[in-house]
Amino acid sequence: MNWLECCLVLIVAAATTIATTPLAHHIACSFDAIDYPSSRRVNTHPIPRMGGIAMFLGMVASIVFILIGVHFWGFSNPFRNYLGYHINYPLLACGLVVMFGTGVVDDIRNLHPLTKFFWQIVAACLMAASGLLLTNIQNPFDAGGFINFGFFAYPITVFYLVAFANIINLIDGLDGLASGITAISTAAIFVFAVFASRFEAAMLAIILIGVCVGFLKSNFYPAKIFMGDSGSLLLGSSLGVISLFAVARSTLFISLLVPILAAGVPIIDTFATIVRRKRAHQSIGQADKGHLHHRLLRSGYSQRTTVLIMWAWTAVLSICAIILAESDGIMRLLAIIIAAVVTAFIVFHFHLLEPALRHHFNPREPKK
Repeated sequence: MNWLECCLVLIVAAATTIATTPLAHHIACSFDAIDYPSSRRVNTHPIPRMGGIAMFLGMVASIVFILIGVHFWGFSNPFRNYLGYHINYPLLACGLVVMFGTGVVDDIRNLHPLTKFFWQIVAACLMAASGLLLTNIQNPFDAGGFINFGFFAYPITVFYLVAFANIINLIDGLDGLASGITAISTAAIFVFAVFASRFEAAMLAIILIGVCVGFLKSNFYPAKIFMGDSGSLLLGSSLGVISLFAVARSTLFISLLVPILAAGVPIIDTFATIVRRKRAHQSIGQADKGHLHHRLLRSGYSQRTTVLIMWAWTAVLSICAIILAESDGIMRLLAIIIAAVVTAFIVFHFHLLEPALRHHFNPREPKK
């Protein structure tokens, strides 16, 4: 893989996203896709929410640039079939477009959660049908053996992709939070992909990093535009796809933990959200202000500081993920301990599980 090519692709992705953000802003205003201040929102003035359009255009421009480079400038082709893959890239792209389109419609019309979930599944099915599947994992109890999923590789992959789309969607609550976390998590996957010689994953990771960095110019506090569901679903599903390219058919069981640990912050927040809302007998899709970033704000931190704290937490987990995958012995144990200690401190210090645990500390009084 040529590092100059990577730098050029990164620049194209970031520059295109920056250049087309005003267009996304205009389209959002035209369709009244605007987040107005409300009791469950943090913003204090109306902000357009279709920044995902600029991200999508940044991705398209980057891929076109790569294809032009392959045909005319001698770029290495990241879309060849590696390691036994036979990927239908047009079908994979269709899945991402459907996921992005679902977000666009939701930004404009506020889809019913079940309708939005249905189209997320459709998009993930298209991506799985492209041949990008989590087909097996190394048996952790048998160094030379594998656990083959067979037909179940399809539903497992669909679940994996839909889950990644939604963890980014749920964490998108503050200026620059989701785009920064996605960029940091993707950077970890990029490093792992380079070490593992997964060149398609590395190049796709570069595109996603560039798009996120470019969008942060207008999205970091104080934000001029939000990514909306069009952006969060696109970023989440793209992160899922890239991680599959990086870890699928890996000979190391531990490699499967890299994307999970790198995306640990939104995964933990999503898990806590599900527990919290189920505990309150609420729909999982019902918005609330119990996310970690809301708790940090209530603790007195500013939006900017809150976002930086969560970026730093993501960076720590991402570094630990790389150490975990690329080392052994004491270093691997140290990475596990650091990740666990930092995560436990933040979760319990800011009472992330408080709604689920409150009944243990404040038992209900017996009925009279």
